[in-house]
Amino acid sequence: MKRLIVFTLMLFAGPAQAAAEALPLASLSLPPGFEVELFARVPNARQMALGKHTLFVGSMRAGKVYAIPLRGARKPVVIADGLNLPVGVAFRDGDLYVSAVSRILRLRDIEARLNKPPRPETVSQAYPTDTHHGWKFIAFGPDGKLYVPVGAPCNICEPDPDRYANITRLDVTSGKIEVIARGVRNSVGFDWHPQSGELWFTDNGRDQMGDDVPPDELNRLSRPAQLFGYPYCHGASIADPEFGKGRRCSEFVPPVQNLGAHVASLGMRFYTGTQFPERYRNAVVIAEHGSWNRSSKVGYRVSVVRLQDNRAVSYEPFISGWLQGGRSNEESAWGRPADVLVMPDGSLLVSDDHAGAIYRVTYRGSR
Repeated sequence: MKRLIVFTLMLFAGPAQAAAEALPLASLSLPPGFEVELFARVPNARQMALGKHTLFVGSMRAGKVYAIPLRGARKPVVIADGLNLPVGVAFRDGDLYVSAVSRILRLRDIEARLNKPPRPETVSQAYPTDTHHGWKFIAFGPDGKLYVPVGAPCNICEPDPDRYANITRLDVTSGKIEVIARGVRNSVGFDWHPQSGELWFTDNGRDQMGDDVPPDELNRLSRPAQLFGYPYCHGASIADPEFGKGRRCSEFVPPVQNLGAHVASLGMRFYTGTQFPERYRNAVVIAEHGSWNRSSKVGYRVSVVRLQDNRAVSYEPFISGWLQGGRSNEESAWGRPADVLVMPDGSLLVSDDHAGAIYRVTYRGSR
C-alpha cells in the first residue's frame, strides 16, 4: 500500500475555524494512483443517498438529517431534527425517505424545499421500537420497494423471525411489509448486483466468542425467504455455543465471503463507475466501522471484495489509516467509516461518523 500525502481541503471561511476542522488525511493509505480529499463536514455522518442535485446524509446520535447541495460551498443544511436514530436515507421520485427505528418517514419534493423543509410524514410505523440494533440502512430496490432490515434486539438470542433478524421490503404506497430474508443478525448495508440484480448485504457477527470468531459476513440473496443462520450458525461452519446444538450449518445459506471478525461491516456498494481501474469494476466496497469487543482493534477501514462469476475471489483493504498505533494500549482511531457511495463521475464518497466527515476518493493514476 502506498501512503499518499494529501492536504485537507477546507470548506469553511476563517483560518482559525479551518485549523480547528483539520483532519489528518495524510495518514490515510490507498493503492497507487488514488487520492482522498475532504468533501464536507457533517456531524455523525452515516448513510448517504444521492438526489438530482443534493447529497442527503443520515445521522445516528445527532438525530438529524442533512442535505448538502452539490453546487457551491457544499455547506450542510439540516432538513429534519429530533428524530430517533435517523441513520437511513433513500431518495426516489423527488422524495426523501428516512428510517427512524420503528418509523419510515418521507419528506416530499425535498430538493425544492431545502430552505424550508416539509414536516416529515409517516409512511410506516409498523417496525419494532427496540433501539438495540434498531437503526436501519434503507434503499430502494429494482422492484421499486423500499428494503428495510430489522436487527436482532440483543447480542445473541432467538427472537421472533417475523419481527427481528431479517430483511424486509416495504411497499411505500400500500404500507405492506414482506420478509425476504431471515437469520440476518444485523445488516447495515446492502446493494443489488449490477448484472444479476441479486441483493447482496453485509451482516455483523455476534460478540463475546473471542477475538477471531465469528466473522462478519458478505451474503447474497438468490431467492426470497432464504435463511442465513442467525442465531444457530455463524460464517459457513461455526455453530453457536448457546443456540447451535442440534442444528447443522448446512441448513443455511453460507456467506459469499467471510469478513474480519468484529470489523463491524456497515455500508456497502458495488463499484459501478468507470473512473477506477478495470479491476475494481463491479467489486464490492465495504465500510468497516471498527471493533469494540476485541483485545486489539480491527476494522476502521474501507475494504474491497472482488468477484468473478458471482463468486468472491479476494478480500483486501482499500483505504486504511483511521486506526493508529500498534499495540492495544496505544491504539486510537481518529475516524470510523460508516458508508460508501459511488458518484456519477465514478469517484467514491466515504462517510465517517466519528470524525464527522465525508471524504471523496478519486483515481488520478494511469490505467
